[in-house]
Amino acid sequence: MAWGNAAFATFLILCPTSFFLGLIFSLFPYDYPILWTRPSTSSPTSLTPDPFLTLETHLRLLHASPAIIPRILHIVIATGLLGFLMKLYRPSESNMLFDGASLVLYLCGIVIYVTNIVKGLRVVSAGTYGAQELVEGETAMGMKAAEGVEGAVDPGIGREDSLRVLSASNTILALVLMGVLVLQAGQWYAERKEGQEVERLRKVEREKGAGGGGKGAAAQRAGGTKKKV
Repeated sequence: MAWGNAAFATFLILCPTSFFLGLIFSLFPYDYPILWTRPSTSSPTSLTPDPFLTLETHLRLLHASPAIIPRILHIVIATGLLGFLMKLYRPSESNMLFDGASLVLYLCGIVIYVTNIVKGLRVVSAGTYGAQELVEGETAMGMKAAEGVEGAVDPGIGREDSLRVLSASNTILALVLMGVLVLQAGQWYAERKEGQEVERLRKVEREKGAGGGGKGAAAQRAGGTKKKV
């Protein structure tokens, strides 16, 4: 792949990855108290609100956002995939190593998003923690009422554990995306060092060629002088 196309494809990879890291960072104030702060023994006050209630309210707001918001998000995801396809078209050894590993991490991030985050947002919005997925025509209240019947529904994980799973998924997704950035930076550094080494070897060859040409010209001039004598 030509350098110009490779640079543009790298741009298509780095922009969506950085965009998603920014989104996850905006959720960090909600995730941090749940994952790394000890629960308070006292009841929540206006100054120290319940972190689970705060996260739950925020996630319900996100899930109720207009349809244009998830569409833009999916377009950004597709843009990153397009960048990988462009870089892996007729790949070099560097592309196979760095871009192949980056693509695997990117796909892992998509899997986390689909299986954990999207499903978790639906569970939080419906309020069916620990219940089976709703079927068509069934309501969350009906599912909660069925939980009181013995053997009706497997309780599964509760509200707090479900929210912890969502927060942990955001952290794992951030680490995966940071891995993509590290691999792309490693590829840039490796290609830069390779270019410097190639340029050094070419310079040495030019100097040897210039030295050899000078010696040949001096020998020719010496031979011509002997003939005249």
